[in-house]
Amino acid sequence: MGQAALVDRCADLDAPENNPCLLYLATLGSGSRPTMLSSLRRVSVRFFAGVPPGAVPWCELRHAHLHAIRSWLAEQYAPATANRILCALRGILKHAFRLGLMGDLDYRRAIDVPRVRGFRLPAGRALSAGELRALFVECNRHTLLGIRNAAALAILYGCGLRRDELVGLGLEGWQAELGAIRVHGKGNKERLVYPPPGARMALARWLESRGLEPGPLFLPTKNRGRELVFKRMSHSALLKSLNVIAHRAGVPPFTPHDVRRTFVGDMLDAGADLATVQALAGHANPTTTARYDRRGERTKAEAAELLFVPFEA
Repeated sequence: MGQAALVDRCADLDAPENNPCLLYLATLGSGSRPTMLSSLRRVSVRFFAGVPPGAVPWCELRHAHLHAIRSWLAEQYAPATANRILCALRGILKHAFRLGLMGDLDYRRAIDVPRVRGFRLPAGRALSAGELRALFVECNRHTLLGIRNAAALAILYGCGLRRDELVGLGLEGWQAELGAIRVHGKGNKERLVYPPPGARMALARWLESRGLEPGPLFLPTKNRGRELVFKRMSHSALLKSLNVIAHRAGVPPFTPHDVRRTFVGDMLDAGADLATVQALAGHANPTTTARYDRRGERTKAEAAELLFVPFEA
């Protein structure tokens, strides 16, 4: 079936309740949804003349189409990214099958496409102890904005939270009697995390300034950081705050997820077992937690220094 014919068959998918793509996207967390939607748009541009993903007749895909998409993904993306997009396509087709838009045999044949093989060095980096110290020093403890930034950074690192999880925290999630924070995480899963002493101190200082009015735990500011706004911080506001602190501290750029990677490596360095770190980080699979660990690269670099190369300038 050609592209034009596939595009023409999208009329039956207008209603969200009958749209396998929209149903699949609805199962994703708010942080994953924009990324996956962007990836599906790229697939659409390449194979469906740029039709919006929600209007692509994914239910018409068959094994040959999935195989062609897989080949293109293998050329354009790192293996992990390509396999994530293939997983999304399988998820969309599963919804199409459940909605009765695909037959059982067509569905099973379509998804029978192998994973893209290969490995890339993990993205991101871990922050050093010196970099973390410099970041906290740059959080001015005498201003409302500085107190908030210090607490946000302390919880982000001390609990290994995702960016979505941090901005989604509510005051009611802080359980002072347990010294724990209830986090609503990825996949609609809740977990308890336990801020270490330094993070609890930073949080207590912030709560003194914020007050105990119900609402989001971390709030945006106005009037150059001198006044609080009682609404949820945006992702961009958090990222901007971290970028400003990093610039002032002379720390190379980093992302909130780099802070999360640092948490995983530092916890393992401190002697915590992988299963415990996995539970604290909210990972469904210990393999994911292991990929966040950057200690192996440091060990390899240290081992390389032991080798003598007899070169003289």
